[in-house]
Amino acid sequence: MEPISRRGALTLGGLGLAGTVVGGAGLLWTSSSADTAQPQPGKELAEPSEVRSANGRLTLRLGAALGTVHIGGRSASALSFNGGIPGPTLRLKAGERLDVALHNGLDDPTNLHVHGLHVSPEGNGDNPFVMVEPGESFDYEYQLPADHPPGLYWYHPHHHGFVADQIFGGLYGAIIIDDPEPIDAARERVLIISDITLDGLGRIPAVSPMEQMMGREGQLVLVNGQANPRLSARPAERERWRIVNACVSRYLRLRLDGQRMQLLGIDSGRFGAPETVDEIVLAPGNRADLLVTMVDGTAVLETLPYDRGGPGGMMGGGERPRSGTPTGRASLATLTVAGEEVPAAPAVPAQPAPRDLRGRAVTARRELTFAMGMGGMMGGGGSMMTFTINGREFDPDRVDTTVEAGSVEEWTLRNTSPMDHPVHLHVWPMQIVESDGRAPDTAIWQDVVNVPARGQIRVRIAFDDFAGRSVYHCHILDHEDLGMMGVIEAR
Repeated sequence: MEPISRRGALTLGGLGLAGTVVGGAGLLWTSSSADTAQPQPGKELAEPSEVRSANGRLTLRLGAALGTVHIGGRSASALSFNGGIPGPTLRLKAGERLDVALHNGLDDPTNLHVHGLHVSPEGNGDNPFVMVEPGESFDYEYQLPADHPPGLYWYHPHHHGFVADQIFGGLYGAIIIDDPEPIDAARERVLIISDITLDGLGRIPAVSPMEQMMGREGQLVLVNGQANPRLSARPAERERWRIVNACVSRYLRLRLDGQRMQLLGIDSGRFGAPETVDEIVLAPGNRADLLVTMVDGTAVLETLPYDRGGPGGMMGGGERPRSGTPTGRASLATLTVAGEEVPAAPAVPAQPAPRDLRGRAVTARRELTFAMGMGGMMGGGGSMMTFTINGREFDPDRVDTTVEAGSVEEWTLRNTSPMDHPVHLHVWPMQIVESDGRAPDTAIWQDVVNVPARGQIRVRIAFDDFAGRSVYHCHILDHEDLGMMGVIEAR
């Protein structure tokens, strides 16, 4: 099967599902290898521990530290939250409060970002400008609005300059906001897909300038820290798979042939009714909420090649497919469906119609141009290339965009570079109103929107509920650390 093109991804499963459709589990490969490894099925899938709210509040201590962990069936020296990869899953309801005491046991500064949550960016909230020094702690307080959208979110570090290293090293975990009306499923699985590279001693090697420029992709791709886990189910059972792409740069293009897949939504967005899909693409940072109805037999969750571009003539070479091998396809998890068929699951309750900003008055229209250019020194402290938004690299002391709290704006996200850039805006989700010149049929909401190489996307944003400073950036996290991030203030 040929690698999917960057523009071709925009039509997968319908407009708006591009750069976003479901993610899997565990394989070993290198981006440059000629043949894709097909590992044998490993152990049964293990899920992260779960911490639930009680009496309207979820309180926990989250410790980030380097230590010995098990990754892909081997012992490794990596980072983790509370000793596990992934960290614990946090589960609560709209209107509740999340209190996290973050302790930094690392050698570098860190902080915490609750990716996708619609909460205040000020003070002890989802504040990307907080810096927790080594050995210190910080108490985060997140108050969820009573109407907060249900769905799958995640948490990870966000201190500029260390984001890619710390997430690649193992610092991430899921957040679930429960549905007001439960969706019937035989079981629910949290699948956090990540990648990492380990040397012969089980350590994470230093990243090269070229890997940073391209956006690093690890040699080992994991689900919940495992390589190629086994899953078991009975015919006609319906499972709910909540999937996070926690990779630093890797796009996940996923298939589960032979099974029925229905997509409930992407990121915090939810469709009015589940949409049947055959294939799903998740850009880094995207999440998928999926129903899988089981069919008798063995099915393999696969990831297929995705071409996210390359520096091309900017570095004197041609583009080549990334996030997979040029011709290979890789097994991620093996699903065995056997036994007596169970009664069919009831229909999914009708979901509230997604909010649609296309009928709202627009206060302002803006263009954000994501660009790559030749950098300075090829070694030492310099970078091979520059990564900018509207011609400027990130400066935490400069406000790049000022918006009126409560307003609705329309942004054109323009990518002049030869590589895809998935754009993430903190606090406020984005509604896609035009993708590659086409308007979606329905309201599509995401907080990570993939902008293809030399393409553009138009979105609308309602700056509701909160004032304060936050950020928008490329979710190829090496690109973010190299400067592709801007500061936004709502006031």
